[in-house]
Amino acid sequence: MKSTTHPAQPAHELHAPDQEFDMRFTSTPRGARLARRLVSHRLHEWGHPYNTTTNDTVTLLAAELTANAVCHGHVPGRDFRLRLTIGTDANVDATTIRIEVTDTRTERMPTLTAPAPDAEAGRGLLLVAALATHWGTTPRTAAPGKTVWAEISTPPNR
Repeated sequence: MKSTTHPAQPAHELHAPDQEFDMRFTSTPRGARLARRLVSHRLHEWGHPYNTTTNDTVTLLAAELTANAVCHGHVPGRDFRLRLTIGTDANVDATTIRIEVTDTRTERMPTLTAPAPDAEAGRGLLLVAALATHWGTTPRTAAPGKTVWAEISTPPNR
């Protein structure tokens, strides 16, 4: 697999992002659906049009991470937070798109495991690992919870 799983920090640290979207959502299927749609819309506005590989890939990553926050990271009465950033890394002439989903559950850390062949669920993180350049989890320091993040690197928009 090309992805890195569970490092404390991403493989490289971007300076201030060029673009940023940050919002809290209700920890419900409706909140996850809205987050996914807003990610696609924001990417479109930032120069990664609908129905392009970049928009579709990041939207799928958002769908998986927000669904996991709702299904496995849900604490009654607590929201999840989604942060989307785009930054350029001049060292490698690439644009990095990073999606972070933060929930308030600490005892359920995501693990990458292969489900049984006939299982109806359990493949979301396999998709994240296959599509992301890097992904991992970071514990929250200011409050209980964790952030699950994924990054993709693309050629810069010119």
